Amino acid sequence: MKILVVEDEHRIAQAIKQGLEQESYAVDVCYDGEDGYNTAANDEYDVIILDVMMPVMNGFEVCKKLRADGNHTPILLLTAKDQNRDIVQGLDTGADDYLAKPFSFEVLLARIRALLRRPQDVFGELLQVGDLTMNPNSHEVRRGEKVVALSTKEYAILEYLLRNRGRVLSKNNIMTHVWDFDAEILPNNIEVFIAYLRAKIDKPFKGANLIQTVRGFGYKIDA
Repeated sequence: MKILVVEDEHRIAQAIKQGLEQESYAVDVCYDGEDGYNTAANDEYDVIILDVMMPVMNGFEVCKKLRADGNHTPILLLTAKDQNRDIVQGLDTGADDYLAKPFSFEVLLARIRALLRRPQDVFGELLQVGDLTMNPNSHEVRRGEKVVALSTKEYAILEYLLRNRGRVLSKNNIMTHVWDFDAEILPNNIEVFIAYLRAKIDKPFKGANLIQTVRGFGYKIDA
């Protein structure tokens, strides 16, 4: 899954980026509101983390402008103070949640997971197709009773497929949501990673193959 962090304090922005990347997210960072707005408007993200107090455009303005554009990406506002006025203004401009500074990284992760769950039809905390389950909290993947070990990118691709169960995803969709903007990745690389995934979650098991190729369009996962 791909996250945009818009935060003018470089130390905080890089700490968030590093922590999220260790959790298998792809992360882009912008350091002012105008750059953040332009980036969000021209690329697809699964969550936007948006600081309120920023130069050029503040977080409220960015959020309001994105919503006016019809951008419905979940937005988590970072506020400097836990003040009711800031919270109300942020939610009224279209934000989905807020987090007051200072905050723990564990709480930030929990808020992100909650935002990612909202539009999805999932069973409890699990992402599931057939007998394949993924627990986003523990990062454990199982096919039936067997735990499946995945690399960071294999996990990220599988999570994206599971969160879009039944939807055909093009190679470009996968590249956009799993790798950050600066990554050097080609469409053929997606085929390689899909082959790796199939070798781990389909081929060793009896029954239907879950990862399906839709020729000319891309891939989907379904039972």
